[in-house]
Amino acid sequence: MPSRHRGQVPIDTGVGTLDRSLAVVGAVETGARTFSAIADATGLPRSTAHRLLKALVAHGLLTLEHGTGYRLGPRLVQLGAAARRGAPLRDLAHPALERLARATGESTQLYVRLGDARACVDAVESQRELRTIVPVGASLPLWAGSAAKVFLAWDPHRVRHIRRAADPDRFARDVELARSRGWASSSGEREAGVGSVSAPVLAGESLVAVVSVSGPSGRIGRVGVRHAVPEVLRAAREIEAALGSSS
Repeated sequence: MPSRHRGQVPIDTGVGTLDRSLAVVGAVETGARTFSAIADATGLPRSTAHRLLKALVAHGLLTLEHGTGYRLGPRLVQLGAAARRGAPLRDLAHPALERLARATGESTQLYVRLGDARACVDAVESQRELRTIVPVGASLPLWAGSAAKVFLAWDPHRVRHIRRAADPDRFARDVELARSRGWASSSGEREAGVGSVSAPVLAGESLVAVVSVSGPSGRIGRVGVRHAVPEVLRAAREIEAALGSSS
């Protein structure tokens, strides 16, 4: 009987192509892998693995990055975000995002980890004319920005992402600091002129999501960060309380 360990030997539902395709997708859900590594992990013949990888890339479910291998593709990010839009996390967190936007006057976002990226699953835009906009469903990197620092602070395999930062040594220090103080800030890391403050949403010791506030660096500078930090931390605790009361 086939093993039911996700991402390795395909689960046998009787629909062979689907089972094998999902096994291939599962093989890269924790990070990019080479063709040989995927074939070995799934136990599929190399010709079958190659055919499925080609089709999955064509559909946007996987993407091929030269030098690193295959990773989850943009279509999966969109599908994941669409699924989460109807999930309890978004519904429970939205009031906290709205309150955070009112308290700071800036745009707010809720991110979840999706493979080697972070996906925005909910957002509330600032009412100011000059504001930051992160569309729901957007996939952003884990090597820039305050939310990325928070995600990596809870990731034991953070080094491979930190290496891609513009200043890896400084980014690594910021990640360690994010874990010790429970929040992170950034200015102009992912996009010039944009600043942000982020905090973790935890379930026990596990990171569930990251809540953020972002705006022009001129407003979220040193003074702006001091004002935003307690509000972002309050929003994170509100979301945690809402998640706890729903369980």
